Amino acid sequence: MPGAPDLTVLADWTLREKVGQLVMVGLPVGGPFQPTLTMLREKQIGGVFLHGRTTAGRQPVKNLVAAAVDAAADKVPLFVATDQEGGAVQVLRGPGFSDIPSALDQAELTPAELRSRSRAWGDELAAAGVNLNLAPVLDLVPRATASSNAPIGAFGRNYGYTARSVVEHGNAFARGQRDADVQTSIKHFPGLGRVTGNTDDTAGVTDTVTGADAPSVTVFEAGVEAGSGLVMMSSAVYTEIDPKNPAVFSPVVVGLVRELGFDGVVISDDLSAAAQVQEVPAGRRAVRAVDAGVDLVLASARPSVAPAMVDALLRTARDDPDFAAKVDAAAARVVTAKAAL
Repeated sequence: MPGAPDLTVLADWTLREKVGQLVMVGLPVGGPFQPTLTMLREKQIGGVFLHGRTTAGRQPVKNLVAAAVDAAADKVPLFVATDQEGGAVQVLRGPGFSDIPSALDQAELTPAELRSRSRAWGDELAAAGVNLNLAPVLDLVPRATASSNAPIGAFGRNYGYTARSVVEHGNAFARGQRDADVQTSIKHFPGLGRVTGNTDDTAGVTDTVTGADAPSVTVFEAGVEAGSGLVMMSSAVYTEIDPKNPAVFSPVVVGLVRELGFDGVVISDDLSAAAQVQEVPAGRRAVRAVDAGVDLVLASARPSVAPAMVDALLRTARDDPDFAAKVDAAAARVVTAKAAL
């Protein structure tokens, strides 16, 4: 198990400043931009996620990132994230951005070649001001059921169909990004390869197979050992680990990440618009995630709910010393991760 985070990095921080570091809000690449920029300023939010799709190229993205950085507090760098996996999931396209092949096609390359090409793709992100790619996907998808695996296999987001292929190629992609000084988040722990529904648009998504010692968990352990700075939680329910809670709200499942030796930032999948969590009020989603051990709450698809999340985290931390301690730990991990940006 990793040690406790270094709280001295927060020595002169207010509670509001600490809470702001725990939220990442969507910044729509097609606009409107101002609501998110206002949130950054008024709620002291510490991260943006470039959301949607654009083919406008590097310069408009760079201008948008500059506006976000100007609006944000400057105590620590702003996390500027996106989904630049390749294939069907590539937010940024146009002049200055390569058309990246799907993970399934990337897995046809040698790991050395993939790392080299990923370095070039990471350089493109860095040149636009992006410092965090919420990739690679390390979900282990069985070949026989890939077409019915709505979130991953149906889109070819998986690095092949074996644990070896996923580890070798997923880690090669991640290392290439980090070679370009773009941090990575492996996802979606403990794996979405065994589900049929997509948590973004389907409620009740459940995995009845994956246990704490499943091969899909071992794949993430290899990703942790390879140096990924973030791990993203799945929002599915895993009956063999915690049948009562979605993974992102489960201290048991989040705890498994720490048992792998991971001392970095645990980030949620989108908690703003995902059908899987809509029965929980927005503010409560953020509180439940942080209470379970998540460090960074993603509100990407529906950024308008981010203020409610910040306010709920603040209220709960003021009322509950134990929760306030979790906020401190989470903020310390986020701030420590940003020190390398």
